[in-house]
Amino acid sequence: MTDNWPHIAPAPGTPACGPPSFEPERGWWVTRHADVRAALTDRAFQVPAVDPGPPGTLAWLRATVSRFSPQRQHADRRAVAVGALAPLAPDDLRLDAARLAGAVLDRAGDRVDVMRELARPVPLLALADRLGFADPVAAGTAVAVVAAAYHPGVDPASTARADRAVTALLALAPQGPPEVRANLIGLLVQACDATAGLIGAAAQHLLPPAGPRAPATARTADLLGEVLRLDPPVRATRRVTVDEVRLGGRDLPAGSPVLLRFDAANRDPQAFTEPGTFQPGRPGAGLLTFGTGERGCPGDRHALALATGVFDVLRERCRRNPTPVRHEPHPTLRVPTTLEVSVR
Repeated sequence: MTDNWPHIAPAPGTPACGPPSFEPERGWWVTRHADVRAALTDRAFQVPAVDPGPPGTLAWLRATVSRFSPQRQHADRRAVAVGALAPLAPDDLRLDAARLAGAVLDRAGDRVDVMRELARPVPLLALADRLGFADPVAAGTAVAVVAAAYHPGVDPASTARADRAVTALLALAPQGPPEVRANLIGLLVQACDATAGLIGAAAQHLLPPAGPRAPATARTADLLGEVLRLDPPVRATRRVTVDEVRLGGRDLPAGSPVLLRFDAANRDPQAFTEPGTFQPGRPGAGLLTFGTGERGCPGDRHALALATGVFDVLRERCRRNPTPVRHEPHPTLRVPTTLEVSVR
């Protein structure tokens, strides 16, 4: 490690590590690495149920994808996603993303907004093309609308726009049973904000002049691994207890809402030596940002490959402009709104 690596402070609102804590208005918060891992792998903790809806709507999509599926349906639906990703070599996705990112910079002039022009559209375009969507550009545009309303609790206007976008995506998806097509769309939605947030965070923290120029020998994947740990695009995930369970020395009643804080667990000194220090390629890191267990992200290698392809190009050709970085308001995601760079 070099002394010139950036210091990435905890994002605002990141809690300290400690035993599971309960507050009546927010439920249980779990912050220690060992406790988060235990909850992710214990079937007493399940994904909260979502309400179904008419076929072709956002509610139908949420209720059909593996991410929000109840335990009895999860394995079969996850198998659809795993099977769709199996033929996609991560290295091919990396090369696709790098080629597309390079083309954007070639026509961008001397400045470009990383989030609008690269981090959001490029990974979606590359992945939609490889998954066989008829019009990858149109699919990427529609996915961004769905992703903005994907988590329950959004305003009705966003839901109505997302319903129309789901209909458009079904028309673009490869032919197959509705459940299969829904889970292909789910892969794109999962890749949308999370991958964009990772690319944006890497550009914020690592591109000069904001951060040091990484040595040419530093692997982009190793750099992104530490960004994922210290400034994760997915800060937390929700569970609910279906049985009474003991976790981290606390007894959680059945029916308890639980928020598993990846951002805190990834800085747990019991799991990471010098947890606040940026150490690319740190061994045995135990990163939890992609989850773990039977509900761990099925496309973690593919998402990292897409982000690597884009950031390889940014490392080579761009410098970050010294403007403040703001993030989209969201309870569990951390995604920059805009991030301008100069193109060399």
